[in-house]
Amino acid sequence: MPNMAYINGRFMLLSQAKVSVEDRGFQFGDGVYELIRTYNGRLFQAEAHLERLLRSAMAIGLDGVYSQSRWMAILREIYKGSGFREAKLYIQLTRGVAPREHAFPLKSRPTVVVTARQLIPLPFALRRRGATVITVPDIRWGRCDIKSINLLPNIMARQKAKVQGAYEAIFIRDGLVTEGSSSNVFAVIKGWVVTPLKGPMILPGITREWVLQLAKEAGLRTAEKEIALQKLLAAEEVFLTGTTAEVLPVVKVDGRPIGNGKPGEATRLLYRRFQAHTGG
Repeated sequence: MPNMAYINGRFMLLSQAKVSVEDRGFQFGDGVYELIRTYNGRLFQAEAHLERLLRSAMAIGLDGVYSQSRWMAILREIYKGSGFREAKLYIQLTRGVAPREHAFPLKSRPTVVVTARQLIPLPFALRRRGATVITVPDIRWGRCDIKSINLLPNIMARQKAKVQGAYEAIFIRDGLVTEGSSSNVFAVIKGWVVTPLKGPMILPGITREWVLQLAKEAGLRTAEKEIALQKLLAAEEVFLTGTTAEVLPVVKVDGRPIGNGKPGEATRLLYRRFQAHTGG
């Protein structure tokens, strides 16, 4: 089954997809993106992802190009064309092709790229035993709530985690947890399911919002507030959320066990409820 691409109105095989070397996404990282997955042939929370894409585009003064209905039609068509039962659909929207000048061009046509690849779920063994993570200083820019394609600090953090044999890197700024390199962070502290506040220093994930709602429906006490690193290390449970991570238990942070060093009860409950709602 083929990996597929859509570029500015045309569908094609991913191997045939090309963009100009003068695209501002390539030259400057001048663009935004989203990643959407499927469950049993259904796009998961696609409308919410598209709303966030358009918010990110608006925040950098970039036109959203299409209506939400047109975006949805493109996503459905590229997914169908891929033939994959489960797929991950990547959207990248840049300011387009222009001579390399830092200031915006007066006129440019945004570049729209959508790709469809097969989704390979995380190994069940990882979910069963739980993930290990490290912490790194948060050196990113001040608008992490914009889903920018400028991801170099995230890449360097994730590579450091990989070298150390960890699954993820969690950013720490001024002694406080912000988020993972590609995930949101939750902790169970004194029975409360806690995640950092929304704001410019985190990207509030679509899965994050869904899991918060599931926790409330399950009767768990939830809070969005600051989490100090020491509180994270002393938490009863820690877990990550994300489009591909879903609800992933964390059993070690910087080599220190969390709780009893095994996935916790609240994490397992939320993962079961997440799977029941998605049909995953």
